[in-house]
Amino acid sequence: MKKALLIINPNSGEEEAKNYEELAHEKLNNLFDEVEVLHTQEDGDATRFARQAADEKVDSLFVMGGDGTVNEAVNGLAEQEYRPKFGFFPLGTVNDLAHSLNISMDPATAIEELTLERHQALDIGKINDSYFMNIVSVGSIPEAISEVDGEEKSKFGKLAYFTTAFKQVLHNESYHFSLEVDGEHLDIESSAVVFNLNESIGGFEQVVPNAKPDDGKLHLLYLKDHRITDTFKSVPDILKGIDHSTEYVGYQPFSEATLSVKDDVTLHPSVDGDEGPELPLHLKVLPQHLEVYYGPEE
Repeated sequence: MKKALLIINPNSGEEEAKNYEELAHEKLNNLFDEVEVLHTQEDGDATRFARQAADEKVDSLFVMGGDGTVNEAVNGLAEQEYRPKFGFFPLGTVNDLAHSLNISMDPATAIEELTLERHQALDIGKINDSYFMNIVSVGSIPEAISEVDGEEKSKFGKLAYFTTAFKQVLHNESYHFSLEVDGEHLDIESSAVVFNLNESIGGFEQVVPNAKPDDGKLHLLYLKDHRITDTFKSVPDILKGIDHSTEYVGYQPFSEATLSVKDDVTLHPSVDGDEGPELPLHLKVLPQHLEVYYGPEE
């Protein structure tokens, strides 16, 4: 008998989960013999529910929520010996993993298009003692973007992120970082250092065109911007897509890295949209670690 667990974050996407819960439940009832629905009420619930799903050896675990809820569920599954197949119906402003997997950002369409035949083993990343499935970003620009409030994100979407980044660029606050990337040492000055698993960043597609969710690599990008003019000059490169280092943007695919800040400051990364552990960081990729449902081919 095949069982599915559906985890719903009722607070994601201006609390729009209530508009789609019945539709998702009905869809899963048509695909599985048994469906259980659990609602998150506080931080950590999705992690706990995902561990429960692994312990019960359910066939599939689905999440309805934003990047943060997806991240919590992935953290609940990552260290389990048995890991259910994983799927999600995206809510919220930006979901880069959904873009990479051809999952519609319209929840009703994402639910309708789900089929159990389409799934693949995807990479996940490990950062210190936790896990991520999308992006880790460090620096003054990511820090400012992470502080965009929920109302702005819901109202303006990607524009809210872009406007905030632009305002931060005008301050041009960069940090001195020390990196070890697959054994190679780098000293850099940057306002934004990004470790990415997918091709999309902040809802903008094809920023890292060579990044595939199952390529067994993390992808490092950083701005070479100790002057404000350098930051602006990096924009055309980013919009074209980064597949090699340029004069203003550093790029390197890798398997394992460490990052520390040389300045006398305390920095926390943004990890899949939420605050992560204080630097220094140890990151590595876990290749094809989680079986994930994806959308129809374009």
